[in-house]
Amino acid sequence: MKLQFLGATDTVTGSKYLVTHDKARVLVDCGLFQGYKLLRLRNWSRLPVDPASIDALILTHAHIDHSGYLPLLARQGFRGKVFCSPATYDLCRILLPDCGHLQEEEADFANRHKLSKHKEALPLYTRDDALQCLKLFHPQPYGKSWQPAAGLHASLSPSGHMSGSSFVRLDDGSRSILFSGDIGRPNDMILKAPTPMEGADYLVVESTYGDRLHKNTDPLQALGEVINRTAARGGVVVIPAFAVGRAQSLLHCIGLLKAKGVIADLPVYLNSPMAANAMQVYLKHKAELRLTPAECEAMAHIAHVVQSPEESRQLNARRGPMVIVAASGMATGGRVVHHLKAFAPNKRNTILFAGYQAGGTRGATIAGGAPSVRIHGEDVSVHAEVAMLDDLSAHADAAEIVSWLRGFKAPPKQTFITHGEPAAADAMRQRIERELHWSCHMPFYLETVHLR
Repeated sequence: MKLQFLGATDTVTGSKYLVTHDKARVLVDCGLFQGYKLLRLRNWSRLPVDPASIDALILTHAHIDHSGYLPLLARQGFRGKVFCSPATYDLCRILLPDCGHLQEEEADFANRHKLSKHKEALPLYTRDDALQCLKLFHPQPYGKSWQPAAGLHASLSPSGHMSGSSFVRLDDGSRSILFSGDIGRPNDMILKAPTPMEGADYLVVESTYGDRLHKNTDPLQALGEVINRTAARGGVVVIPAFAVGRAQSLLHCIGLLKAKGVIADLPVYLNSPMAANAMQVYLKHKAELRLTPAECEAMAHIAHVVQSPEESRQLNARRGPMVIVAASGMATGGRVVHHLKAFAPNKRNTILFAGYQAGGTRGATIAGGAPSVRIHGEDVSVHAEVAMLDDLSAHADAAEIVSWLRGFKAPPKQTFITHGEPAAADAMRQRIERELHWSCHMPFYLETVHLR
């Protein structure tokens, strides 16, 4: 068995792992690179493996950095089956067409405003490409073993990161490998804790927060304080949020704050039809949630959903106090970019980040304290307050990852540290080696290892 790392090395994006067993090829995850231009350019390069030669694809979850390359892979010739959990399939039906649509919109915007350095800006893929690839999906329930390709068996277990997120285990009868995908938190406000796993011969583990611990603070209190001090200034709280996972957590928290009278009954807008649709998926798969039926209902109705682009533009002309939750979480695209352009220059307002900001993204630029950020070819001043809310992160921190690993019955022969910036990945390696005494390796881009 061989394992090749086609992404998520020295970066938190572009997850792709190719497993080869005899003549069978299975790709685990198929994500887009995001952040620095050097990484994004990889999305435009063909994979070093013929897509038509891949027998099957298994997704750990639906986030675009794990699934977003799939429409392009299918357009390039992949015709195998795509396996994932039922909730992941439901979310991919929302996220992938939306990703294609956003790319078409951004290419059109660049062409209309002559912002492209090329003769004509083109989308990486289209909404139709995404719709076509959805025909390849074959959802699998948790806990069931199936055969994705000759000689390989696979199974999924809930990882607690988002609705449908999974640990993926592959077994050829003599060797096994476990892919963590993104690991959730043991005390998430919405999702149940990650499933304890017995382990495997080889492990590929994420390290997004491998060099840090989440603050031991009350996220409700922190969120309430940000909203209240912004409202006292008559300002707007703009929250860039991932449409799946983070948006739902934020709305749940805002609903609790209103119900307890911690914040005023100010207007709350969810400017992401995709997040609204994702909410319905969360409610459909309630078995993965900690919430009561009443809490689910409250979460679904706390915000006014902004549907049309025109309504979104009108929102930019409104004054606070109000809260706007809009995608995308790292401000790489979508409607939140237009809100940042409108509200970042005013010191009355607040830009609140509620999750990890990958290097090279607008979110990372703003969170890092830059006085301006580049949007649509312009330098937009950032005079608004910039705040962070790490406690709502859906990623386990370094200690929580190690705690999950302690549940393994035996140490893996080798643990591969991926899906983290270099400093975070190396810190995760050191922590695992120091506390668990496991053998670890930080793979490099396109590296191939033999699993014996």
